[in-house]
Amino acid sequence: MTTALYDVPGPRTRQRHRLYGLVSTVVILALIGWIIYLLFATGQFTAAKWTPFTYKGIQELLLRGLGNTLKAFALAAVLSLALGGVLATGRLSAHRVVRWVCTLLVEFFRAMPVLVMIFFIYVALKAEPLIALVAGLTLYNGSVLAEVFRTGVNSVDRGQREASYALGMRKTQVMTHVLVPQAVRAMLPAIISQLVVALKDTSLGYLITYEEFLHAGKLIASNLDYDLPFIPVVMIISPIYIGMCMLLSWLANWVSKRQRRNPKVEAVEVAAPEPGTLLPGSHQPPT
Repeated sequence: MTTALYDVPGPRTRQRHRLYGLVSTVVILALIGWIIYLLFATGQFTAAKWTPFTYKGIQELLLRGLGNTLKAFALAAVLSLALGGVLATGRLSAHRVVRWVCTLLVEFFRAMPVLVMIFFIYVALKAEPLIALVAGLTLYNGSVLAEVFRTGVNSVDRGQREASYALGMRKTQVMTHVLVPQAVRAMLPAIISQLVVALKDTSLGYLITYEEFLHAGKLIASNLDYDLPFIPVVMIISPIYIGMCMLLSWLANWVSKRQRRNPKVEAVEVAAPEPGTLLPGSHQPPT
């Protein structure tokens, strides 16, 4: 048996693939074991390095940093989606001047490094750390999302647009009721991926003294009297960042499944054709 993409592997190939999988698993487990051994050998699990995390002040510092990170991410995510929608609408505009201006803005902010924009807003414009961080993330991620939105709308079959115009719908109605609902499914993975990027980039706030999660970890690692606990801090902060990114992915899957169950996007059963009223001038066919 074969498929259009590849030949179905035979018994020997399947056996070879199982061997490759076994060898890869052994190598990965050995690498993990070696890393754990190094952590123990360098004393990263000693009580002296982990006891400070039981102090109420350090816990409050971490929670405050996590709250500031989520605050900056929430603001940047909402504003990036809004800016991306505006720029994408401009790039799809029938007016040439509007389209050129939006294209210039998208290409400029997408090519500009995020850290440069954050520093420019913080130093040159003398903005507050939170405002500088959110503004830099919004300009960059909004320009990237604008391209995601524009590509998603253009990916819808051209016949959908032409049929809508043939029915007498205006461009706003075509975009709102026809193109965007169909494009959302295709855009959702890219949107979530970009939001994950925005979440991770909030860690750049510590460079402008914004007290986010990474900044809190840096304070803990540098202000304690004993040997600097960089590794324990990383082992606490990293799983939380990974968990938040996984939560965003889970949210995307939940929205996608809920959208498929939405009666507005489900297929509608069409009744079987039945004899109807004849048009004027037509005759009943002989039986």
